[in-house]
Amino acid sequence: MTGAVVAVCVVRDERDSGVKRVSRTAIDKRAVPGRVAVGRLGLGGDYVCDTEFHGGQYQAVYAYQLDEAQRWATELGRELHPGWFGENLLLSAMSVTDAVVGERWHITGPDSGDVLELEVTGPRTPCGTFGVWSGEKRWVKRFTERADVGAYLRVNRTGTIGAGDTVTRVHVPAHGVTVRDVFTATDPQRLRRLLAGHSDLAPSVVDHVTARIERESGARS
Repeated sequence: MTGAVVAVCVVRDERDSGVKRVSRTAIDKRAVPGRVAVGRLGLGGDYVCDTEFHGGQYQAVYAYQLDEAQRWATELGRELHPGWFGENLLLSAMSVTDAVVGERWHITGPDSGDVLELEVTGPRTPCGTFGVWSGEKRWVKRFTERADVGAYLRVNRTGTIGAGDTVTRVHVPAHGVTVRDVFTATDPQRLRRLLAGHSDLAPSVVDHVTARIERESGARS
């Protein structure tokens, strides 16, 4: 599968989060021109405020899918600019939420000479800050129910990235468990397959799927 980078987005303004747990948020991201450096912990010029639940090597980059963004824009009856979902990368012609955990992508520019490698690590979990930012009623519940949550990515090979770059899927793990499978956690057997078939999962993913498996086991006992 080959897709394209529609927009590369970083923080424009830091804002009040609107929730008690953390006072500030960096969710307000906007598209930037030119090429952006990508290091092990994310894009140059970008950062997170809530370091307890965001950022780090397993959440270095957040990607969202263009057609899902457009579907939300139509449903909400408003323009949603690139970066509105808090994404760093807006991608076209790529399965993002339905990417397999551990899937690797190569991103190449027409003249850059770089080959940036990103690895899918797990789902974005919508939070209260996202709800406040959206200004939409029941937003977190609606976003959760649709489950088109996008994917966090780890940076395996640093480089640069820009709008118009090509995204090529170069490796798909045999376990076949997708970001959506992890987020919805409705099939414990698939979650067990993920734990058995992927040795370097994000700790948050391990905690999430283990808790779901234990609940299912408890319900049967």
